[in-house]
Amino acid sequence: MALVWQTRSAGETEELGRLLASLLQPGDVLCLHGELGAGKTVLARGIARGLGVAGPVTSPTFTLINEYSGRLPLYHMDVYRLEGPGDMADLGYEDYFYGSGVTLVEWAGRVKEILPSERLDIYLEGSLQDPELRRILFAPRGERYEELVKELSTLVRARH
Repeated sequence: MALVWQTRSAGETEELGRLLASLLQPGDVLCLHGELGAGKTVLARGIARGLGVAGPVTSPTFTLINEYSGRLPLYHMDVYRLEGPGDMADLGYEDYFYGSGVTLVEWAGRVKEILPSERLDIYLEGSLQDPELRRILFAPRGERYEELVKELSTLVRARH
């Protein structure tokens, strides 16, 4: 069961990330998809805040991975600059994907061959008519993520 939600501001997108974070468990893998400016980093910041991360949260475009401490460790990857999945081996990606924290991958489509089969794919899309509007699709892959999306749907609807 996929969930589609619209946000009307960066603040709403960040709040959606906070709600999602409240449901996350060790070993969860979130894969963000969307064009430049679609809101991937804003959603990631909301997830980080929801996990109790203090301080700046930025896209690790040049460092490739930012690690944050919170309720759970957050491993924030940006694989935009990688040539492909082979480059991920050098990063020790399996330690992150199958570790004790939450792994969030921006531009996940660039390394789809090595992503865990069970994960939450999140597609963000902007609007040409309204630069603040975002359409966000949560596409669960696997039983754990099906349940996560159901719980998120309940939380989101309760807030609106």
